[in-house]
Amino acid sequence: MSSMKDRQDGFEKKFAHDEELKFKATARRNKLLGIWAAGKLGKAGPDADAYAKEVVISDFEEAGDDDVFRKIRGDFDAAGVKESDHQIRRTMDELMATAVDQITNG
Repeated sequence: MSSMKDRQDGFEKKFAHDEELKFKATARRNKLLGIWAAGKLGKAGPDADAYAKEVVISDFEEAGDDDVFRKIRGDFDAAGVKESDHQIRRTMDELMATAVDQITNG
C-alpha cells in the first residue's frame, strides 16, 4: 500500500516540477519576445527592458499565448511595424525553444 502512495507522491511532485518549469520558460520566452519586439519598435536600453516587462505582464490576462500575441500585434500595428502574424508566432515558437534550453541548461 505504501508503494502506491509513494508512486502517487512521485507523480504529483513531477507534475508540480514540470508546471513550474513551464511557467518559468513561458515567462522567459515572453521577456525575450518583448526584447525582440522592442527592437522592432525602435526601443533600446531601459525602454526595451520596460517594454519586455509589459509583454511578460500581458500574459496574465488569459490562459494561452493569444494575449501576448495581441499585445505585440497591436503595438506593431500602432507603430507601423510590418511583421506578419506568422512571423510573430514563429518568433514566439523559436524563443520558447530558446527559453526552455536556457531554463534546463542553466
